[in-house]
Amino acid sequence: MSSLTADIASRYAALALSHVQREYPNKLDHVINGAAEVRTPRELHPIFYGSFDWHSCVHAYWLLARVLRRFPELPEAAQIRDLFDTQFTAQNVVAEVDYLAQANRGTFERPYGWGWLLMLAGELSRFEPTPGVLWSLTLQPLISVFVERFRSFLPKATYPIRAGTHFNSAFAFVLALDYADAVGDTGFALLICEKAHGWYGSDRDCQAWEPSGDDFLSSALIEAECMRRALAPADFNRWFGSFLPRMAQREPQTLFTPATVSDRQDGKIAHLDGLNLSRAWCWRRLAETFDAQDPRRALAVVAANNHLNASLPYVSGNYEGEHWLATFALLALEG
Repeated sequence: MSSLTADIASRYAALALSHVQREYPNKLDHVINGAAEVRTPRELHPIFYGSFDWHSCVHAYWLLARVLRRFPELPEAAQIRDLFDTQFTAQNVVAEVDYLAQANRGTFERPYGWGWLLMLAGELSRFEPTPGVLWSLTLQPLISVFVERFRSFLPKATYPIRAGTHFNSAFAFVLALDYADAVGDTGFALLICEKAHGWYGSDRDCQAWEPSGDDFLSSALIEAECMRRALAPADFNRWFGSFLPRMAQREPQTLFTPATVSDRQDGKIAHLDGLNLSRAWCWRRLAETFDAQDPRRALAVVAANNHLNASLPYVSGNYEGEHWLATFALLALEG
């Protein structure tokens, strides 16, 4: 099974560094309240203005933090540290926070960008002792905004969003739980887990009507990964057995079949490479929950490898995918 190596980490770091400060092309998620707010991405978001859109820029920083912590002797390590020192400043953080405080910004990047910002925060908190802790402290005002937005939103969120795109609730939960675990915020984790139980706990016999034409997440598998994180192991095994009761027969078959990507220069169709990589990530994590003698373990491993092989060669080459796919490849390779 493929895994993350220092050489791959270096290649992905170089890729992220090539676009994390590339301002254009840029797809803004920007509600304009008045003429004065017609501004450039860098003016609006002095930290996260690159990588085509705000959330992709955030998870490019996460990728860089992750590989720097895993492989501190990378050739790109000094460049990553300089970037973080330059970008993660109190002044830049204040600007990002002020942007969120303006009218009509309450749903900005909900929930995908919220989750990724917290995932970045969790990764920075794992550095010992510096410089990651200092970067994390500098970002704390921005981190606190998104924690509070989760806390305020979840009690009034009656239904989950199950789409295979940025709006998927379960994916954001997985990222937020990673943050909660990293910083030891048990109350925040409990809030998320209780909501996951309420939303997904009664789901049975998943039909997996996927993929859709621009999915980059499997609504079925990311829900399972969310519940793996939210439930105790024995409870998860019972839930999963009811959620995908025919997995041993490779059903639903679509979950075992990599998506076909017909045009990687089409930004939406290119999402399907992300679907393959995120499925590989989920299958690898789910495989760990099965006993060695359980035939589902081998099926999950094979499915993960098939999805990984289908899209791993295409992480770079077209900017439509290049500005974000390495993040999902990193998740899949780490499993």
